[in-house]
Amino acid sequence: MTKHEIIPCDRCGDSIECKANAYTKCQCSVVQLNLNEVQYIAENYDGCMCAKCLLELQEEYRAMLVQQ
Repeated sequence: MTKHEIIPCDRCGDSIECKANAYTKCQCSVVQLNLNEVQYIAENYDGCMCAKCLLELQEEYRAMLVQQ
């Protein structure tokens, strides 16, 4: 039995266990985003995301910077 709420990832829809009340134990906390990356993601998504999607969006943002 899970202790936290099971929610869909806002990007891919996969089920993730949200640990907003224990953020350091949440799987999304393994992705280290800088302020610009957080802003980029926040402009396009509102909810929680899985670590895989956060990493993909981080790579997308960094690739966009290289192209400029």
